[in-house]
Amino acid sequence: MGVLRDRNTFLFVGVSLVAGFAGTAMSLAAGLWAMDLTGSASLAAVAGACVFAPSLAGPVLGALVDRLPRRPLLIWTSLTLAGLLLLLLAVRSPDQLWLLYTVMLGYGVSYVLLDAGEAAVLPAALPDEQLGEVNGLRMTAQEGTKLIAPLVGAALFTRFGGPAVAVLTATLLAVAAGLYAAVRTTLAPAPPGGSPSAAGHHHPAAGHEQSAAGHDRQGGFRTGFGFLRSRRPLRAVVLVATVSMLMAGLGTAVQYAVVDDGLHRPVAFLGVLASVQGAGSIAGGLLAGRLLTRYGELPLAGWGALLLTAGTALRCLPWTPAVLVSAVLMGAGLPWTVIAAMTAVQRQTPHALLGRVAATANSLVFAPTSITLLTGAGLLALLDYRIPLGVSALGTLLVGGWALTRRYDTPTPAPSPADPAVGTDRGVADVVHR
Repeated sequence: MGVLRDRNTFLFVGVSLVAGFAGTAMSLAAGLWAMDLTGSASLAAVAGACVFAPSLAGPVLGALVDRLPRRPLLIWTSLTLAGLLLLLLAVRSPDQLWLLYTVMLGYGVSYVLLDAGEAAVLPAALPDEQLGEVNGLRMTAQEGTKLIAPLVGAALFTRFGGPAVAVLTATLLAVAAGLYAAVRTTLAPAPPGGSPSAAGHHHPAAGHEQSAAGHDRQGGFRTGFGFLRSRRPLRAVVLVATVSMLMAGLGTAVQYAVVDDGLHRPVAFLGVLASVQGAGSIAGGLLAGRLLTRYGELPLAGWGALLLTAGTALRCLPWTPAVLVSAVLMGAGLPWTVIAAMTAVQRQTPHALLGRVAATANSLVFAPTSITLLTGAGLLALLDYRIPLGVSALGTLLVGGWALTRRYDTPTPAPSPADPAVGTDRGVADVVHR
């Protein structure tokens, strides 16, 4: 079993490396590509909004994840996205900007499916006590790619154009699909007439995950919302991550103005900032597992929000050293909020519901970012870029302080899918009385 655990840890960290490198390079290139085609910082920010927008459909896509074999879903989603990216080879003029946006929307859909699928596969591949540590390692690997990927992406774009970055990204996603294919899981057998339980002996699944079809069909996509709302400690962590990402979206939307208007540097300097932010994420990710074990998810999320506050405030200063320090702080703080929420969902959700609950949590955390990205892009035409940054800093300060004043009892183990509180009006009503 120890060999299997080590193997799966290696494979999942490997996926985070190659997929994180691909996503970082492509996201940067998409913004640069849109700005190169149009000369508009607002239209460049829309490319980023396209990636987050599909999170609005998270609960529906999560229900799909729970009704399909999880590991094959991870494999085929990666391969399909790789093929979709090759359509960008046709982009040559501003008239084809819609194709870039369409592909980035597809990238956003893949993020929802892959995040929900991974959240469901991880607890079947690793013991519960390792989830926090492995999530931290994966976040470190993924964010650590920002040390190199932005520079590589910016260099490739500058030298060869956007199609070169698209080909590189497609190739790396094909590698990620191969790593998913090598993952092996162990699942608890379902009792007669029942659903999978954490009790009993585990058996090797030989890579064939059981679909959750047939379990809790009556709740549909509302199951995810009902489950989150019925567990106060879980929804508190998700709330902190949601507000932090919402506020971070404002900062992301104005990042082109920070570099252009504030620092008076070419927009390619964003590659340097992303690399510095990656350094902060490496340090933060390495610490996340230990902090989770010692203090729990909600305190970690609160500290992450406060680091994000400090980083956002520093970004208001038109001084390159201050902006570089802000990148380090934001690189460490924002992932802490996401790691905390991700780990809480994995630890407190029954396996058969993980797709829906994880996708719902991802929707709550990431979908509003598309709104703030578009809002921030619109505000750039009317206001100084430091005003959205000030609003962002205030929002994370309030939610971080709130999180650090909360005291919740240790949550009970995740209930079985037959728990009457899951996905029902009864579960929502229980929240009102707590």
